[in-house]
Amino acid sequence: MSQVSGAGIEAAYRDRFPNSARLFEQGRVLFPNGVTHDSRHLKPFPVFIDRAVGSRKYAVDGHEIIDYWMGHGSLLLGHSHPAVVEAVTRQVAKGTHFGANHQLEMEWGEIVRRLMPSAERVRFTSSGTEATLMAIRLARIVTGRQKVLKFLGHFHGWHDLVMPAADAPYDLENVSMPGVTEGVLQDLVVLPPNNLDAVAQAIETHKPACLILEATGGHWSMVPMRGEFLHALRKLTEEKGVLLIFDEVITGFRVAPGGSQSHYGIKPDLTTLAKILAGGLPGGGVGGRADIMDALEFDNPHGQKMRHPGTYNGNPLSAAAGIAALQVVADGRPSRQANEMGRLLRTGLNDLFARRGVNWVAYGEFSMLSVLPNYDGPRPTDDGFIPYENQLEKLDAKRDPVLSHNFRCALLLNGVDFFGWRAMLSAAHTHGDIQRTVTAFSNAIDLLRKDGLLA
Repeated sequence: MSQVSGAGIEAAYRDRFPNSARLFEQGRVLFPNGVTHDSRHLKPFPVFIDRAVGSRKYAVDGHEIIDYWMGHGSLLLGHSHPAVVEAVTRQVAKGTHFGANHQLEMEWGEIVRRLMPSAERVRFTSSGTEATLMAIRLARIVTGRQKVLKFLGHFHGWHDLVMPAADAPYDLENVSMPGVTEGVLQDLVVLPPNNLDAVAQAIETHKPACLILEATGGHWSMVPMRGEFLHALRKLTEEKGVLLIFDEVITGFRVAPGGSQSHYGIKPDLTTLAKILAGGLPGGGVGGRADIMDALEFDNPHGQKMRHPGTYNGNPLSAAAGIAALQVVADGRPSRQANEMGRLLRTGLNDLFARRGVNWVAYGEFSMLSVLPNYDGPRPTDDGFIPYENQLEKLDAKRDPVLSHNFRCALLLNGVDFFGWRAMLSAAHTHGDIQRTVTAFSNAIDLLRKDGLLA
């Protein structure tokens, strides 16, 4: 682990973002760590944003930044897309929260069903975390079973049952987490990714209600899961009567209009959605087989109803934004554009790393990208390349925090904001953005080397 401080980068960063530094000092009094989301934590301080449009966001210090967070993945169309802005502006004058049924939620549900045929019926929530919670509870009611299978490194929100084993370091023998009781952990069975035999054995041993997984692999393809394995999971779970839940909170409408399941031709029993679903506003949902979703009915054949309150379920502002976004997404062009920009950025970065003699590698799929530092394997030969033969412990390990913070600060000094070592692209990103980003990486490499953080 690096002991070098990156003093030169920090001095330049403080000089470039003084207003953000001042706001952060105020925020530290209000919020633990001065932030409202763990991922926004950055040393010496995070950049504060004033506005955003397209692929860019603008710091309170006045600097333009190419954004690869894209609202934590919720903005496939980019920031402030005109159709979404117009829809929300129109709706806010009519009412922000009716606390009642309304036609927009019906239109929203219909477009979800049209784009994602596995969603025979739909129920809206306020977030992706609530969506996975609902899907698991539905699975338990319908199957009469208790245990849940998940994979190491797969993130399904932060509720108690699924948060354990979501982040490195990983230990199959101990998945405990502060604040999560042993009683809850007894209902969770955690498995190594991409290991069909382990899944089969766990099903035989534990008789679970469901298997939940990120639809392209842990941490949106940091440890990819590809079609052959996903099809094998579908076949196995069908044979054993285990409900298959695709968590498409990130991949839904991003990989393709119908999500990862559409791309791979797989029909899960339940699908969890959020992010793009609500056009960048808060909102989530569950779609799935009608007989499973029937457990939400007051009178249903399962003999038990899943109680589902939720103040902001189907909120009209979120519905308006979601309808507008999904109407644009529906023809597939935004997904294709974002996917192509992802391919170009991965290729451009790998070419740069080879030219500059940096032991980093970029990989991923669709519009998602990861950079792996301290890489000592073969260089990519095509865009389907996965480093280290997809070994979890190599791909999804704790990164050197000193290098990680200085890397992101160095990129921000050059007008680019990565999601840590990862990036989410959008249909708003352009060839010019890709070229500028590769140049920003080159300049960041110089800064890291100057501070002794990179060989």
